[in-house]
Amino acid sequence: MDILVIGGGGREHAICWALAKSPNAGVIYCAPGNAGIGEIAEIVPIQVNEFDRLTAFAQEKKVGLVVVGPDDPLVDGIVDAFEAKDIPVFGPRKNAAYIEGSKTFMKDLLKKYDIPTAAYEKFDQYEAALKYLQSQPLPIVIKADGLAAGKGVTVAFTSEQAESALKDIMVNKVFGESGAQVVIEEFLAGQEMSILAFVDGETVRPMAAAQDHKQVYDADQGPNTGGMGTYSPLPHIADSIIEEAIETIIKPTAKAMVTEGRHFRGILFAGLMISPDGKPKTIEFNARFGDPETQVVLPRLKSDLLEIFLAAVNGTLDQVEIEWSDEAAVCVVLASGGYPASYPTGLPISGLEKAKDALVFHAGTAKNADDEWVTDGGRVLGVVGIGQDIAAARKNAYAIAEGITFEGKHNRSDIAAKALV
Repeated sequence: MDILVIGGGGREHAICWALAKSPNAGVIYCAPGNAGIGEIAEIVPIQVNEFDRLTAFAQEKKVGLVVVGPDDPLVDGIVDAFEAKDIPVFGPRKNAAYIEGSKTFMKDLLKKYDIPTAAYEKFDQYEAALKYLQSQPLPIVIKADGLAAGKGVTVAFTSEQAESALKDIMVNKVFGESGAQVVIEEFLAGQEMSILAFVDGETVRPMAAAQDHKQVYDADQGPNTGGMGTYSPLPHIADSIIEEAIETIIKPTAKAMVTEGRHFRGILFAGLMISPDGKPKTIEFNARFGDPETQVVLPRLKSDLLEIFLAAVNGTLDQVEIEWSDEAAVCVVLASGGYPASYPTGLPISGLEKAKDALVFHAGTAKNADDEWVTDGGRVLGVVGIGQDIAAARKNAYAIAEGITFEGKHNRSDIAAKALV
């Protein structure tokens, strides 16, 4: 079966890599892909928002399955576009992807169905939002309602920081129409946890839990990014807490979406906070694989990913056995200097040839006129170490990361350190 993967980052590289291991996978196409993905898949120069061209390509190549990676096309209805052409596609329809497309919708859904989350208020007028903000204790969280490439959230520890974030979103429109509404919510302290699940309606098949590192600098300092590294499993978080999150948050949310007429089929990704008393609460829901969570979760998947995707599409997800490895995985993101603000591109990357047997997922790379690897994004590479436990996997990841260099390379040095305390 030939497959078309939509997207062009580290997440899509990991998806292509996992699909390529299936004995039933034929040609894997990736649109638009990147230079690294081009090592294992056929790159298709079509952008993720060009629905007509993508559906025409899938028809022309008679692909047996389309897999959608990024959030933007899902929220804009790409799955509906493929289904209209009777092309099998894995991912939620537009009305289900709305759980990620609107934070106000997501928060209201959780409130309606009594699913644990932080207390919040929503606003579409700046003055009202500012007045409320000034009455709340610090720290506090300000979120743009719509999609903002993972950067529309500010955890403010001072009044100045909070008011500046609100003004940027609602007045300066730094995230465009994504900031037409804001959610202002209580700050939750504790351990973050990500649980991704294969979902088809009320059938929920959770994946191995992971933890992301959002801030750009060590010790969770600096601005939020798309993610600077992840690890899985989470030995310092009890299985009972993970199970409670699945039973009290993920399964009820999937059921609530069905009740609301928004049958969810695809990847439901819960971003959670474990409070000091061990209770999980919802920070966010995404409607797709996380990036870079995917880069540590899929290497631990022992089952056939293509089989799982097809089962979800065919309505037989409840009948599939899904096995996970006991090994640990740690992903260290190598980022361009300046990320998540402005950064240069086209800088030569050295050391990749020595890491050819390692698990290195390309997020922002290209080949120059001399066929040399160069940087082409904020997050450049996701280096994954595998080991019998977190300590071993972490050591392997950093050993690989140290051997890859480019001007201005930046990575956190404390990925997965929380799991070793």
